[in-house]
Amino acid sequence: MAPKKSTIVLNVEQFIHDIEERPAIWNRNFHCNKAFLEQMWDELSSAHKLPSEVYVLDDGAEVDLDLGNYERFLDITLHRDNNITTGKIYKLVIEKERTGEYLGKTVQVVPHITDAIQEWVERVAQTPVQGSSMPQVCIVELGGTIGDIEGMPFVEAFRQFQFRVKRENFCVAHVSLVPLPKATGEPKTKPTQSSVRELRGAGLSPDLIVCRSEKPIGVEVKEKISNFCHVGPDQVICIHDLNSIYHVPLLMEQNGVIEYLNERLQLNIDLSLRAKCLQHWRDLARRTETVRREVNIAIVGKYTKLTDAYASLMKALQHAALAANRKLVMTFIESCLLEQETLQREPSNYHKEWQKLCESDGILVPGGFGSRGMEGKIRACQWARENRKPLLGICLGLQAAVIEFARNVLGLKDANTTEIEPQTANPLVIDMPEHHTGQMGGTMRLGKRTTIFSDKPSIIRQLYGNPKSVEERHRHRYEVNPKYVPQLEEHGLKFVGTDVEMNRMEIIELSGHPYFVATQYHPEYLSRPLKPSPPFLGLILASVCRLDQYIMRGCRLSPRQLSDASSEEEDNVAGLTRSFRAQKICSSSNSSSSGSQQLLPINGHKNGTANGGSTSASDNEVACGAD
Repeated sequence: MAPKKSTIVLNVEQFIHDIEERPAIWNRNFHCNKAFLEQMWDELSSAHKLPSEVYVLDDGAEVDLDLGNYERFLDITLHRDNNITTGKIYKLVIEKERTGEYLGKTVQVVPHITDAIQEWVERVAQTPVQGSSMPQVCIVELGGTIGDIEGMPFVEAFRQFQFRVKRENFCVAHVSLVPLPKATGEPKTKPTQSSVRELRGAGLSPDLIVCRSEKPIGVEVKEKISNFCHVGPDQVICIHDLNSIYHVPLLMEQNGVIEYLNERLQLNIDLSLRAKCLQHWRDLARRTETVRREVNIAIVGKYTKLTDAYASLMKALQHAALAANRKLVMTFIESCLLEQETLQREPSNYHKEWQKLCESDGILVPGGFGSRGMEGKIRACQWARENRKPLLGICLGLQAAVIEFARNVLGLKDANTTEIEPQTANPLVIDMPEHHTGQMGGTMRLGKRTTIFSDKPSIIRQLYGNPKSVEERHRHRYEVNPKYVPQLEEHGLKFVGTDVEMNRMEIIELSGHPYFVATQYHPEYLSRPLKPSPPFLGLILASVCRLDQYIMRGCRLSPRQLSDASSEEEDNVAGLTRSFRAQKICSSSNSSSSGSQQLLPINGHKNGTANGGSTSASDNEVACGAD
């Protein structure tokens, strides 16, 4: 009989040490070997060490991914105090107690912790997140699961808060899962009933119940939840799984959420403007359904087993791809497998990963820390440079591109970063003054910083709209050594962006390459669904051979670039357009010689008199539909 499977957690390193010390026990009782245990230990440890992404705000706060989602969807700028954690609250209360603000009273969860939470919310709710205007509504996510011990002080704080701010200023939306067992195919409402019962037992009664489900649930299920959860049927909002997350706001709007909140919170919103405000979002959601042509971007990283490590990167790529009317296909490549050592150890995986890299349309080399996989990133940069493949490097990706260029173009074979080789003879990348060896926390260059563009011709500057400077968010501990900059630039690697003091290299661009750009900052943090990040948009457009046309049009997408026509169709259209334009010019010349004039409306003006009576070539091209 086969043994039953079970999960055992043990200290594998100590286990291996023990069996090496006692080989008799090893041979007698265990039907496995040391190599298997070491492999299992590597998988377990790597699974725990793989990080999810750390999102960085303007003020340098390192926060959870949820705040990134809020910034992207709402197009707002959050601050470190928008992230309320148990540690922050307890630290605040302890500091108050140490300074004697409680006059020697015993510090308790109620009222001291709960009061601190309420005061924090009231203070942050008045902080502007869009310009300088005062927010009208503050959304607070009480994370976790109702009943968890971690969330109890917060639940109690908001129970008190509803009486502090009055009912017309307080609304609770409870999100619950409605599972759909495959065996029966019938939605189960018991989890929702139980969670609402526990929430009401804690003193919070939901005004809206948002039901998450795999498939749409019927009216009967909504009425059942309404009856058992003490809410009206119109207060039960059903959000089922959709093809794109951009459809969710539209689905909520169709369910009457805006009308309910407008009445419940007395917001006095002019609902007649709603259709116009949501039109761009509707166009975006529709594009996710209709786009057909694909663009394949290879992400050469070291945390590819957990894609959450690159969540903002993936979102930024999606924003750019949708803006260019392309369906994004992301191919994750483990950078370790591109290294020469893998060819000897795992030749099959080595060739598979290189095949995926070669078949991609563009390459993204993201950031990271540590030596693992660095040589693979360097080799990916080399392949992109030598084969004129569009590449975008971010943070460590910029450092890898610089090291590769120094090794293979400048001939500095031992070029490296001091993060990996502290004693290297050619330190192309060095640690910053802010970095204190051995002290990891809070020593990085974090938050929004200004990057000054140089006067050199630059694709990336044109993508930004030709400004003198740009502000982007940073998160790094190492930077390019200024000592090697003149030598690198002499051979074609241009540093087109620096910090305000012009000591730190922020942007590189390779001369004569279709798109070889890398940034020390993280542009993905400021990408929005309706405002894609310029470096990412440049990568997508270069990957589909449309970047030159985009720049020639003043960084505007033409109708044909936004269409889904195939390349052959686009060539035919372009040929017909040129033929039509030639015939038009000839007929115009003939009519002019006979003494008559033909008035053509161009951009809303007759006879091209928009610019002092002269018609520019670009106006004619727009009128003819060319790009």
